[in-house]
Amino acid sequence: MAGTTLAMRAMVSPSIMQLSSVSRRSISTTSQVLRANPVRPAQSISRIARRGYADAAPTPTPSPAPKPKKRFRALRWAWRLTWLSGLALTGALAYSIYELRHPVEQTEPDPEKKTLVILGTGWGSVSLLKKLDTENYNVVVVSPRNYFLFTPLLPSCTTGLIEHRSIMEPIRNILRQKKASVKFYEAEATKIDYEKRVVYINDDSEIKGDISQTELPFDMLVIGVGAENATFGIPGVKDHSCFLKEVNDAQNIRKRIMDCIETAMFKDQSDDEVKRLLHMVVVGGGPTGVEFAGELQDFFNDDLKKWIPEIQHNFHITLVEALPNVLPMFSKQLIDYTESTFKEESISIRTKTMVKNVTDKYIQAEITNPDGSKTLETIPYGLLVWATGNAVRPVIRDLMGQIPAQKDSRRGLAVNEYLVVNGADNVWAVGDCAITNYAPTAQVAGQEGAFLARLFNTMAKTDEIEKELAKLSEQQSQAKSGDDRNQVLDEIRERQKQLRRTKQMGPFQYSHQGSLAYIGKERAVADISWLSGNIASGGTLTYLFWRSAYLSMCFSSRNRVLVAMDWVKARVFGRDVSRE
Repeated sequence: MAGTTLAMRAMVSPSIMQLSSVSRRSISTTSQVLRANPVRPAQSISRIARRGYADAAPTPTPSPAPKPKKRFRALRWAWRLTWLSGLALTGALAYSIYELRHPVEQTEPDPEKKTLVILGTGWGSVSLLKKLDTENYNVVVVSPRNYFLFTPLLPSCTTGLIEHRSIMEPIRNILRQKKASVKFYEAEATKIDYEKRVVYINDDSEIKGDISQTELPFDMLVIGVGAENATFGIPGVKDHSCFLKEVNDAQNIRKRIMDCIETAMFKDQSDDEVKRLLHMVVVGGGPTGVEFAGELQDFFNDDLKKWIPEIQHNFHITLVEALPNVLPMFSKQLIDYTESTFKEESISIRTKTMVKNVTDKYIQAEITNPDGSKTLETIPYGLLVWATGNAVRPVIRDLMGQIPAQKDSRRGLAVNEYLVVNGADNVWAVGDCAITNYAPTAQVAGQEGAFLARLFNTMAKTDEIEKELAKLSEQQSQAKSGDDRNQVLDEIRERQKQLRRTKQMGPFQYSHQGSLAYIGKERAVADISWLSGNIASGGTLTYLFWRSAYLSMCFSSRNRVLVAMDWVKARVFGRDVSRE
């Protein structure tokens, strides 16, 4: 107990000594201050106390802990913006689908207005319908197919990557969204009588009614019937080739691919017959032929050789082109890149090779050798896809014969800078059936249709202003006072200004947005117009741009959703290898 008491005293004594030293310093300081400053006692004590406290050693206060720096602020904001953008896009998509599913009430046609007949439901005609104010005319659409087809993705339908209905937009969905009612007849225009202003249309459906052919009068006519596949008079092409222009063409190619494979796997087939059946030949080195060859090679690499491994040593694709190289509309850099990619994929390219004859089992082609000599070669095939050029349809050829100004035309209807058919009034032509200074592509036809829509809307507005001017002129002549006459004159001047502004619409000018082509192996080439020059690119990033561009070019939100779902489905489950 005594030891514990001594230890406690030893622990407490330093603290007491420290306190006593502080007290002594405070008392000493207080005495000095009092001697130097003789003041009143109460004031002295308070000052002395404050001065003594100030002289005492202050107890250090702990500094506040530094706030942690905000890290990844940019990433958090990027995530928020991405989330908000996705939410906005989802809302816009939902609204567009709602609008598509809930069309508004339409006004009935006015018999006093002009009748505008549009032939065809291709790129030019649908682009015209999309932007045309149908309240200005009585619009009638005639086409043998009741849908719009997004042709750039048609090669993907041949291998099952995309279902054909995903790139089809019913024409009645388009027409139902217009403000005024538009009539549609699923029929083929067999003849155009320019003198009588009549179109003869024929119902070629399997189930025909009492009337199979009838007349359709018009005040204004837009011809957008497109073109046929050009065979260049080569015997056997129509009988033994598969074309790639319509939906049924893609379906036939898809069936033919699997038919060749299953027939090659049949019991006791000879090696030569197996090689022939598994040899796929594509004639035409343009974007359609190149994209189909790339899609077919992807089908083989990703699915066919996985499920049918017996064909992997005999399956082969050959691309035949009469010109010195493929994709002639692209730059030399992209042409070389395409050819090198095809070489990696084991796709043979036969340039300077012109087909002379086609049979059911082989083609005869004339090959131009490097020294200029020509040799004739026989190329066996199982599938032959013909993807070359356009030819004039019979209805267009007949109309060209009726108009003297068209006697020198060979490839279609010659038009002026406003797309008016030369030698004809109130007749316009767009798309592949018209001859312009531009290539017959979907991009050109789409811009031509949009131009005609602006032209027709302007013409209707001009007619309306001229009618108002005629009424104002009558009012001016009947005005009794000078003030009334001046007021009418002011209105006439204002309408004349509007009329001059309306009539300032210039001729059609094509704006090239660029060219795209898929070359297989998840690669694409693009020649894009940018400012005053072009950007040429190729590879996987260009392939992603190709997909996003085509997805945005689809006609409706319905098509975009269906195409995107098909891509995801093919990525997850692969393509279907059934024959039907």
